Amino acid sequence: MNRRSPRLGVKRVYEPPQASDGTRVLVDRIWPRGLTKEQASVDVWLKDIAPSAGLRTWFGHLPNRWPEFQKRYFEELRSNHTAVDHLTDLVSARKVTLLFGAHDTERNNALALADYLAAH
Repeated sequence: MNRRSPRLGVKRVYEPPQASDGTRVLVDRIWPRGLTKEQASVDVWLKDIAPSAGLRTWFGHLPNRWPEFQKRYFEELRSNHTAVDHLTDLVSARKVTLLFGAHDTERNNALALADYLAAH
């Protein structure tokens, strides 16, 4: 399931910011290691939309757990109306880039979140 819109981008927070990023939203619960706020150039840190600590720990970025991680994370998002509505409002206003700190660029919470938003 990958139905992301052109108004929503996803990239590692360690990549250099670009004007085309629009509003840069960090969607991790923990601040990225080794980055200052200036280097990260984060406009909004929406940590409440990140997966719960328990889910993040269970996932452990193990590829075989990715489908189940998405399912569980989507369940968390369905009951997290405040954070989801906040992000939806940002995307409605202008281009948004979801930022994440994980090394895995194929399986991470920002990609799952983008898919969730596109589907809802």
